Amino acid sequence: MTERAATTVWSGDLARGAGEVSLDTSKAAAFTVSFPSRAQEANGQTSPEELIAAAHSSCYSMQLSGLLGANGTPPERIETSAVVSFGKKGDGFAILGIALTARASVPGLDGEKFGEIAETAKRICPVSAALTGTEITLDAALS
Repeated sequence: MTERAATTVWSGDLARGAGEVSLDTSKAAAFTVSFPSRAQEANGQTSPEELIAAAHSSCYSMQLSGLLGANGTPPERIETSAVVSFGKKGDGFAILGIALTARASVPGLDGEKFGEIAETAKRICPVSAALTGTEITLDAALS
């Protein structure tokens, strides 16, 4: 088992406050966050939704690569983007959905089989599994 850690230090109220998210395990980066940059324009800051999108796109690409390799058709290249929608829901805010788009170059694989493998990757990707309460769509095609 592995564990990864991140920490956020927040100062101030929601509307005017801000925080810094640090990637503690890797020490790869620290990011500024604020509610206005989350609910409106990013203005050079990240958000929980952008970090989820990064986690989901990288996890999905790894899962798809592994399944394609197990099929005997390792990919030359996979490009996955994830768009996480955030907005009003009921009395508060919520993640409204996630749209994955994947394009892959996979020699020797037809589009139908690729689609099957791509859907399986979406279903079993650990980040997808962690987000099962959220609608996740997939647009996957060979490039």
